[in-house]
Amino acid sequence: MREVVLDTETTGLNPGEGHRIIEIGALEMVNHIPTGKTYHVYINPERVVDPDSIAVHGLTNEFLDDKPLFADIVDDFMAFLGDSRLVIHNAAFDMGFINAELERLGRDPLPMDRSLDTLALARSKFPGARANLDALCRRFSIDNSHRDLHGAMIDTDLLAEVYIELIGGRQMGLSFTDTGAAAPVTVMDTLPVAAATSARKPRQHAASAEELKAHQEFVEKLKNPLWLELGTTQP
Repeated sequence: MREVVLDTETTGLNPGEGHRIIEIGALEMVNHIPTGKTYHVYINPERVVDPDSIAVHGLTNEFLDDKPLFADIVDDFMAFLGDSRLVIHNAAFDMGFINAELERLGRDPLPMDRSLDTLALARSKFPGARANLDALCRRFSIDNSHRDLHGAMIDTDLLAEVYIELIGGRQMGLSFTDTGAAAPVTVMDTLPVAAATSARKPRQHAASAEELKAHQEFVEKLKNPLWLELGTTQP
């Protein structure tokens, strides 16, 4: 199962007010394991970045001036997404901005049901608790000390780890398919060689004459045994 973990940074909070995407970070996961394939790009938004947003992500107008336009990167971006499920923290925000950019170019928007919202997942799993990315990193003991400012690629890497914890944590080796990975360690693997290979000496299972006599005496004391009613031999 291929999924793409995704994050964006923007010029402001509302695409309906003309705000644009200025950074995209994405990474590929297959069967909930990052493959190492990533997509990262800075984008010239063709407008100024709100000062409040600069305080969050640190991306200035001067830094973005020589970056490509969204129209220049859209084909590569959509090719990386493919038809995979998108794992996004607060999916409505990022999907809203992505679709606003696509519609600006006359392209079809991405359906919301392609996204898995980890914010909603965290809130359902931990009702009443803070569910932003920093809080979830603290909850799951994920090191986010390098996150001085928001950044699409940094946040995507952290979100991938948070996502795995939200769905139960990674349990390596537990797979129903042969992926060529090493076999999981079993209890027998941890036993000493002698304990794992020694066999108990076979025992004699035939009843002795004394045991047969005692059994016969016990059977003769039974009244109306079931095997006589069924026409079978005694046990």
